[in-house]
Amino acid sequence: MYVFAYAMLLLALLCALGGGGMALLQLWQGRSDHLRLLEKAQWGMTGALFLAAACLLHALFWQDYRVEYVASYTDAILPLFYRLTAFWAGQPGSLLFWALAAALCGSLFSVTRAHAGLSPRTRLWYEAFNCAIMAFFCLLLTSWSNPFLMQEPVPVDGNGLNPLLQNPGMIFHPPLLFLGYAGFGVPACLALAQLLSGAGSDEGRWFRLTRPFILVSWLLLTAGIVLGAWWAYMELGWGGYWAWDPVENASLLPWLAATAALHILAVENRSGKLGRASAGLMALTVIMAFFATYLTRSGVIQSVHAFGDGGVGTPLFLFVLAGLAVTGWTLWCAGPQGRPLASPESREGALVLVAWIFLALAAIILVATMWPVLSTLWSSAPRGLDASFYNRVCLPLGALLLVLLAACPWLAWSGGQAPAGASRHGGRLLVAAGACVAAGTVSGRRGYRRPTALVAAAASIAILVDAGMLLAERAVRRSPRARAALGAHCGLALLALGIAFSGPYTQDRELLLARGESGEVGGYTVKLEAVEDGERPGYDYLVARLAVSRGGEPLGTVAPERRIYAKFGSMQFSEVDVISGPARDIYASLLGMDEDLRVYVKISVEPLVNWIWIGGALMCLLPLLGLGGGARGRAAADGAPAPGAGGDAPHA
Repeated sequence: MYVFAYAMLLLALLCALGGGGMALLQLWQGRSDHLRLLEKAQWGMTGALFLAAACLLHALFWQDYRVEYVASYTDAILPLFYRLTAFWAGQPGSLLFWALAAALCGSLFSVTRAHAGLSPRTRLWYEAFNCAIMAFFCLLLTSWSNPFLMQEPVPVDGNGLNPLLQNPGMIFHPPLLFLGYAGFGVPACLALAQLLSGAGSDEGRWFRLTRPFILVSWLLLTAGIVLGAWWAYMELGWGGYWAWDPVENASLLPWLAATAALHILAVENRSGKLGRASAGLMALTVIMAFFATYLTRSGVIQSVHAFGDGGVGTPLFLFVLAGLAVTGWTLWCAGPQGRPLASPESREGALVLVAWIFLALAAIILVATMWPVLSTLWSSAPRGLDASFYNRVCLPLGALLLVLLAACPWLAWSGGQAPAGASRHGGRLLVAAGACVAAGTVSGRRGYRRPTALVAAAASIAILVDAGMLLAERAVRRSPRARAALGAHCGLALLALGIAFSGPYTQDRELLLARGESGEVGGYTVKLEAVEDGERPGYDYLVARLAVSRGGEPLGTVAPERRIYAKFGSMQFSEVDVISGPARDIYASLLGMDEDLRVYVKISVEPLVNWIWIGGALMCLLPLLGLGGGARGRAAADGAPAPGAGGDAPHA
């Protein structure tokens, strides 16, 4: 069966190479008589990868330790759910999952009306780009990262899944990222194809034809990043959710590029400007996804959840360079497009500035993440940049971004204040500005005086007020896409509120407690009630039970643990416990126990941290409203006035 699975990987590689070569040959010959055959090659890739994935799942289900991958990431006591999700726990399996997702997206697009309406030249260029990506995936899987390597002798039991990965967050976090990466491949390939064919005006612009792929991919990528932050908060035991770890940064890079592209697309959709920029940013999103994979799998950086050097680092790096070269060549061949931009104080100018800030953040994070590698050019003892550098540089840019998003809806596309109902909009702009000032004043009087956090919190409140007033506009209220954009911005505002307060204003303390003793943290009393130890299947544990109260009123009990797993030596793993609330979390982690049976615990009071997860969920769910909508909604979202609306009603 596993020989068959490897043969399916080879078949997928042949389909990709054959399809890409045929597309280029047809373009060179000026012909298009083999388009049907190219579609069959796409389905051949998808079918072959699906069968290979089914074989790997079969091996995981039946715990076939003849397969090296199965023995490396499962064992006899691992629950079935975790055993199956070990599919993407290691490098070969995760690459196979990503390749299958990319192939499925390509096949799904091939049966849409949008694909059928493409000109033959656009379809040929699209297939050439798509097959190049798929051929690279299949080359990795058949050469450097084969998930079906066999081993002799066959072990009695497997190595087991890393305990850090035995968490719901890490079950769903990787596949959501890979699904997001895969979905962006369709619009990126079509964007470059239309630039080379020049047929966008006749067949429909690429971003309209692939809008569901763009939107859903962005949502999945956002969900993956937020879920990864939640996993770090709940599993690693240090009380935070974002440590500017290199692999965390890697997942953020394609998201920043994609979000910049979305704001540039808003300009192109409205005015037809920045066509090359939007196509280039969509292609850059896919390139950044591969670069993120390079950071994770090359061993070039150290991270708590990097895969290490699995032999794919050099091929991935060369593919990223090739992608940049092909994208640059395509943009150069397309030539200048569109008209000059409006003034910076217009909504058009503000959206471009927002996109530039996202790209600036991506550039800063990229250089800082690679700093240990770059610094080897001039230093024999390179050092990385710590979290304080990222916070000093990135958080002010984030606060500026929020201010722009708060002001943007009240600007006209051509410059100045939105003209339709000028007095009404002027009053609402004053209301939003007043809410911003009031939020900053209240926060300052309550002791929150850090400038960046104050600005971010005030701008977030202004965005929420903006949303409420914009929903009073009939055109916005009746436009699903406008409501979707408002929902995403509201989610971002709530997430930013959580970040603004939870990071700088967390109070934590390490306590050494004997049974019956108590300590104070941030106005809360923590009392050690009991200490227990024992053995469960696969690990030994130590748990401390702590009662939490405030002003004599009991709030609940937390029971953080330390675990030592039999198959992971003396390494200790933390299992935190949290009392959650809308205003703050009481977060407890167990650090250890001394010879006098006293326990070391770390207690943190995390203000507004739950608003990060609430805001992230809204960012992932509410934009789904933009997938529907009739002609009225499409007209309003595209910038044309909906019936009964003013000519320049402010849309999100």
